[in-house]
Amino acid sequence: MRIAFYAPMKSPNHPVPSGDRLMARLLIKALEHAGHEVTVASELRSFASKPQAEHYAAVLEGADGEISRLSTLWASKGKPDLWFCYHPYYKAPDLIGPKLASAFEIPYVTAEASYSTRRNIGVWVETQASVEEAVKIAALNICFTHRDRDGLAEVVPDATFAMLPPFIDTSVFAASPHSGSTGLVAVAMMRPGDKLDSYRMLARALERIPEVPWTLAIVGDGPCRAEVEAAFAALPAGRIEWLGKKEPDEVPELLSKAGIYVWPGCGEAYGLAYLEAQAAGLPVVAQNTAGVPEVVQSGKTGILTPPGDVNAFAGAIAGLLSDAGKRRAMGQAARNFVMLERSLDAAAARLGTMLPAGAVVR
Repeated sequence: MRIAFYAPMKSPNHPVPSGDRLMARLLIKALEHAGHEVTVASELRSFASKPQAEHYAAVLEGADGEISRLSTLWASKGKPDLWFCYHPYYKAPDLIGPKLASAFEIPYVTAEASYSTRRNIGVWVETQASVEEAVKIAALNICFTHRDRDGLAEVVPDATFAMLPPFIDTSVFAASPHSGSTGLVAVAMMRPGDKLDSYRMLARALERIPEVPWTLAIVGDGPCRAEVEAAFAALPAGRIEWLGKKEPDEVPELLSKAGIYVWPGCGEAYGLAYLEAQAAGLPVVAQNTAGVPEVVQSGKTGILTPPGDVNAFAGAIAGLLSDAGKRRAMGQAARNFVMLERSLDAAAARLGTMLPAGAVVR
């Protein structure tokens, strides 16, 4: 099929890297691997960090312009076979696709849509209504986590759903064997909110195990660099290696030099970095919270500790560091899990059977 792809939160062509941009690019790759022709339909970004009526009005005007542009284009060049919207939610609704899909009678599909009734505040009441309507009219709603699926089903119980577990391109990890190191590593942007909370929790946990001979490599940078450094200030400087921002193609080698991936994952939707670490053969220590259990098999490929329990998180790190056999077994299980079940090829195979069944006009 010819697929019109749209990511209202952040285009796959956006210059700033993020997990959202990475997932959009991975979805396009998977769709292409499944034999589809994919075109990014629009670069319009509807994302707003705060419920501002002025911003929403401007986005609505931009959406009307894109609907007009694409209508003219499709009328002369031919319409696509399907509209595929990645990650519509209250801060970034799809204000283009549903109208075009209806006007041109093509199927509408969402991936990683989410809905939370507690977000019905100010102008977000309207954006939430847009998300609800999009899910309702969609021929198929592809969910990455059961939490998202349950949230959507609560609001639109008659919607059509299918599960697609989070995945990565494992080809870049094919030559990244685990080194057997005992070093810890974390890869994350330094920004306000959940990321900063996770950095702070990690620092507090490491403070509790000073007698354990750990070292930590931190890959990442961002506007909260000073706050992150302050969180780790009480720890011996020689134990922390600040590697800064790295390009995506540099990360596999950095991971392969470590022994355990440590990241609390506060509020994590699921975290592609967990899959990348496991592909490199690293066991994971994280919290059993949000979408983390969707990408880490607790007790098999890593250890998931109770949310907010710093002592348990510290204990899990110390326990893995002291047990080489367990580290090796979990690391191998982690690599097998991602390579066999969460690869681009596996995702393409699932999409290949999923979309034709969902691609019907409702």
